[in-house]
Amino acid sequence: MSSAKESTKYIFVVGGVMSGVGKGVTTASIGRILQARGYNVSAIKMDPYINVDAGTMNPVEHGEVFVTEDGDETDQDIGNYERFLNKNIYRENYMTTGRVYQTVIERERNLGYKGKCVQVVPHIPQEIRERIEKAVAKTKAEIMIIEIGGTVGEYENLLFLEAARVMKLYRPKDVLFVIVSYLPIPSKIGEMKTKPTQHAVRSLQSAGIQPDFLVARAEKPIDLARKEKLSINCNVPLDCVISAPDADSIYDIPLNFEKDNLGRRILEKFGLSSRNGKNGDIAWEKMVAASKIKKPAVNIGIVGKYFASGDFSLGDSYISVIEAIKHAAAAVKCRVNIHWLSAEEADKNINILKGLDGIIVPQGWGGRGAEGKIKTIRYCREKGVPYFGLCYGMQMAVIEFARHVAKLKDANSAEVDPKTKNPVIHIMPGQEKLIREKGYGGTIRLGGWPCKLAAGTHLAQAYAKFTDSKTVSERHRHRYEFNNDYRSMFEQLGLKIAGTSPDGKIVEAVELADHPFFIGVQFHPEYISRPLAPHPLFVEFVNACKNKGKKK
Repeated sequence: MSSAKESTKYIFVVGGVMSGVGKGVTTASIGRILQARGYNVSAIKMDPYINVDAGTMNPVEHGEVFVTEDGDETDQDIGNYERFLNKNIYRENYMTTGRVYQTVIERERNLGYKGKCVQVVPHIPQEIRERIEKAVAKTKAEIMIIEIGGTVGEYENLLFLEAARVMKLYRPKDVLFVIVSYLPIPSKIGEMKTKPTQHAVRSLQSAGIQPDFLVARAEKPIDLARKEKLSINCNVPLDCVISAPDADSIYDIPLNFEKDNLGRRILEKFGLSSRNGKNGDIAWEKMVAASKIKKPAVNIGIVGKYFASGDFSLGDSYISVIEAIKHAAAAVKCRVNIHWLSAEEADKNINILKGLDGIIVPQGWGGRGAEGKIKTIRYCREKGVPYFGLCYGMQMAVIEFARHVAKLKDANSAEVDPKTKNPVIHIMPGQEKLIREKGYGGTIRLGGWPCKLAAGTHLAQAYAKFTDSKTVSERHRHRYEFNNDYRSMFEQLGLKIAGTSPDGKIVEAVELADHPFFIGVQFHPEYISRPLAPHPLFVEFVNACKNKGKKK
């Protein structure tokens, strides 16, 4: 019997022509397809950045920072892997150029190379391959899918490609390559063009890698003539050119891939067969069908500040929140219209919130837009509009309550106003020194932590529909928290402490009892919501929004 490492199969996914065409969801979709055929699948993301992790990156530029159960701050694609595979992905499955170099340099400083001259090649690709092996050992994956960030032809990801090339050299039957490349259709020409993808494949071949599959991303399905042209010019078999047109939902993508029999062809190349005799994924198909319901429609506003990039509005800053809303909508059989609302605009004109069935204030940092969020929360509290505060959204809810119910007019967060006389949200113990020393990266409260549910609360009732446990694990990413000096006062005035740490010292959730839905949580429930396992709090929130919509 061969070892797990020797029997593991590897699929590398690379990108061509331009970024943002869907390498992450392609990786996740391939994983879902192979998982449905009975294999233990996991996924790795390789990011070409010098950053050690994604924690200090601007979400407008890079997208959401996704936090794993074990507290790693990663690229948003890790979130897609978890959602599609319906399992946790751990820190071993994420690497950056900075993380790889950091390890090699630390090893050299500790004489780990025994006096050798440490070089970019072979030591960096060797470290990359060792990290892949550690991820396989951690996950016991039978098929490991590895997404290489960036686009072929870029200097930044050459070392990741080199590591992959060497793996193919030593294990030719166990390694496959997939290139996801964009085929533009210029509006003035009206014809799908293959030449950019041909150049991308040539760039990949110049790195010593021949793709086994070509995923043709385009606005429309690729026709036979273009498939044939790509097959001949890219040295890829015709039946391995996979059509990947724009989809209404990312959850359609595995089903679209299967129209070209992608799963079967991958297994054939590995010399494998479906273990359960199935070539479909019934649970996934039912979920996708449920997500396509047209009525009733619910209008939910997301009030934040990470939207704009030049003239463009971006939803990637809150991708896990968006997906969690979609999962919940499918569960309660409604369609959700998401409205992006700037907190700064809400500060100027609160009437932009009219007509909404529910509002979410998601994660955030710093003081910009804080006053608009507080006004938004007051609107929800006084008008009976369902409100869900996530992390920063809970903190702003506490400030709003302190100012307008407890009459502490200068109440604030120490993050927004360090000199406030009433810091109802203050810095976590031990964090002051890190801030003084500019120790920001990886120093906040991260990963899964237990939350004890208070009996009789809306929070506990929502979880009770999905679990019998009175303590749940939720993921965190924050530096500031509820100030217990104000706890007794706020409880007497009607702010219910709905969840705490098991020892009762850390406030994890607050709510208002006499409200259709008003819950703020210090954690990020969106991180663990999945299409086949919607998060209880999002389900309860969307259901409350649906009920409000019925009454209008």
